[in-house]
Amino acid sequence: MNRVVVTGMGTVTSLGLDVNTTWNNMLNGQSGVDNIRLFDASKNETKIAAQVSDEFENEVNKICKVKIRRCMTRATRMMMLATDEAVKDSKYDFKKMENPVRAATIVGVVSAGYTDMERQKSTANLIVKSMANAAPGWISISYGIKGPSFSVSTACASSAYAISLACNMIRYGMIDVAIVGGCDSSIEPDYIYGFNQIVAMSTNNSSPKEASCPFSKNRRGFVMGEGAGALILESENSALNRNAKIYAELSGCSFTSEAEHITAPAHDGIEMEKSMRYALEDAKIDINQVDYINAHGTSTKLNDKCETLAIKKLFKERSYSIPISSCKSMIGHTIAACGAIEAIITIKSINEGMLIPTINYNIPDEELDLDYVPNHSRKHKVNVAISNSFGFGGHNATLVFSKYKK
Repeated sequence: MNRVVVTGMGTVTSLGLDVNTTWNNMLNGQSGVDNIRLFDASKNETKIAAQVSDEFENEVNKICKVKIRRCMTRATRMMMLATDEAVKDSKYDFKKMENPVRAATIVGVVSAGYTDMERQKSTANLIVKSMANAAPGWISISYGIKGPSFSVSTACASSAYAISLACNMIRYGMIDVAIVGGCDSSIEPDYIYGFNQIVAMSTNNSSPKEASCPFSKNRRGFVMGEGAGALILESENSALNRNAKIYAELSGCSFTSEAEHITAPAHDGIEMEKSMRYALEDAKIDINQVDYINAHGTSTKLNDKCETLAIKKLFKERSYSIPISSCKSMIGHTIAACGAIEAIITIKSINEGMLIPTINYNIPDEELDLDYVPNHSRKHKVNVAISNSFGFGGHNATLVFSKYKK
C-alpha cells in the first residue's frame, strides 16, 4: 500500500489570500469576523460574518481569463485561487504528466454558490455556474487532469471526505497525485436566515470579533465564514522521484455516519469518538502518540460539548494533556472548505512547532475542561496531529497527519 504525502497547500480565508498570511494572522490571534459587506444584512438577526477580502478578485484576475471567470461563482473563483497557490507550491507540472489519467481532482462542495445575490449581478452562464461539480471540472480543465474528477457534498465534512477519498485512491494505486480541497461562500441572506431559524448562528452583532468563542461558556452559535483550501496529495514514490518538498504524511483517515439526527451530534459524543479512533487505527498510531487536535470547534453548544466528550472517551486521562484549538474562532465556519483549511493549519503546526490559539476563550465552561490553547499561540512539538470535521446529516471525518520520515 502506497504512503500518501502532502506536497502543496493553498488557502483563501478572511485572514489572508495565501497560507502564510492566514497562518501568521492566526498565530497572532486575529479575528476575520466583521459586519457583513456582501449584502444589506440589516433585516437579518445575524449581521456579522468572516468575509474574504475583495482583493481576492484581483488575484483571480491574474490567473483566469475574463471569459472563464464569468462562468464561475464566487466560491469557485476562491477554489481556483487556492488551487493555483497549492500547485505552484508543489512545483508539480500536471500538464507534463505522461499519463494524466493518473491524477484526480476532488473538491468538497455544499453549494456551487449560485445564489440570488449572484443572479442579481448576472444570469449569464446559469447552468455552468450552478453545477455542483463546477470547481473540480474547472480545475481538471485548467491543469489537464484526466483521471477522477468530482465533488463531494457531506456538509461541513465535505472537504475532509474529499481528502480521505483521494488518500485511499493513492494508497491502492488508482492514481499517483490529486488536487483536493473544498470551497464555500454562503454569506448570503437565505443561509443566514436559515441558520438563525435553527438557532445555530451567533447574533453577537455588537462585538463581531468576539462572536465566535468555541468551548467558552458564553458560546451562542457559529459565525459564517467563507473561503477555500487546496492540497496536493501524492504517493511517496511520486514525490521522492521528483525531489518534492514533503510537508507531512497523511497517515490515516476515517469517515463515518452517525445515523442519529439530521443536525445534532449524538449527545454522548460516541460517534465522534469512533471517527477519531478509526482514523488512528487506520494510521496504526497509538493514542499516546497524538500531540495536537485541531478541533471542529464550531462555537455551538452541542458540537463543542460532544467533541470534548468524544476526546475524553478516546484519550481518557491523557485528554487533559493534549492541546486542542479551533480555527473557527478566527475565520468562522467555512462549511465545505473547513476540512481542507483546517488540515493545512494542522500541517503547519507540525512543520512550525507552533499551535494556533482558540481566541475569545474568556469564560471557561465547567463541563468543558480540556486544554483549548486559550487566546494565545504556543510553542509545541508536534509529530502527530488529528483534524476533525463533523457535519449536519451525521457526517463525521477525521484526518491524521504525521511528520514525514523516510
